[in-house]
Amino acid sequence: MMCLPASPPALALRTWLGLGLFVLLCLGTGQALEKKVVKSKVGEKVRLPCCHEIPRSEGLREYRVYWQKNITDVVLAYSEGEMIRRHERYRNRTEMDPWNLTLWISPVEILDNGSYQCVVQRNSVVVCGESVILFVTADFSKPNVTAEVSAESCELTEMVITCSSHGGFPRPRISGALNNVSVEWNASWVSKSRFSPYNVTGKLVLNVTKDVNITCSVEYSGFAKSTSLLLKKTNDCVVPPVPPPYNVITASIIIVITFILALTLAVRYLPRHGENELESEDLALNKYRLEIKRFLTIKLARSWSTLR
Repeated sequence: MMCLPASPPALALRTWLGLGLFVLLCLGTGQALEKKVVKSKVGEKVRLPCCHEIPRSEGLREYRVYWQKNITDVVLAYSEGEMIRRHERYRNRTEMDPWNLTLWISPVEILDNGSYQCVVQRNSVVVCGESVILFVTADFSKPNVTAEVSAESCELTEMVITCSSHGGFPRPRISGALNNVSVEWNASWVSKSRFSPYNVTGKLVLNVTKDVNITCSVEYSGFAKSTSLLLKKTNDCVVPPVPPPYNVITASIIIVITFILALTLAVRYLPRHGENELESEDLALNKYRLEIKRFLTIKLARSWSTLR
């Protein structure tokens, strides 16, 4: 299929941009582009395959090859074996294999995310064109889970759970589980642009009646980072005893006062009581002595009468 006339090596940038659009239109009418998907992480080296491998009997000088992104930006372009164009943003980060025309990008950046097209032409004839979609991911930090007590009672503790992670791409999904039961987070995302790192924060309000385990997971492009936290019920208070009724308190006070009064009287009069007992004992002893004396007197008198 003839789509393009031959062009000199020193092709202007404007002509090359038009070339890319025109070639893709020709390919769209003649054959469907096979889309491939390649995944890579920020900082890695990624390989984007092209659709043609140059035979060893030939060489790059017989071909015109260019790689472009999103049909607007020429990443790099070769004509008659010489590089004639490289995008400034890809400078010192890209190279092309001279035989299988693979494009290597290193290190990968978030802005490299998108669709790439490889177009190969030989002797003014388009040999092939292929579209490759590059998905770039950036790892999120390990989620940080914190718990703040907002209210508490003897029955439960109300907690605000916060889960946060930052520095990742693309926009993530935040999920979680409470003792292996799924929970929904109130999530928010912050990013400077569509192709900038994301910061994500999720909040959850829980009424904790016993110790439970909460898990927060940040999921992105088939990857996930998780953190778990044990939530402890903070206020295991003891129910205070019920105070006795008023009449019981009054009776108890009267009994105590009566006991104190009786004790006071006993202490006051106990010595006198002891003295009276001693006096009684002395009187009884004296009476006993008088009785003995009287008995002896009577006996003595009788004996004396008998002797006379």
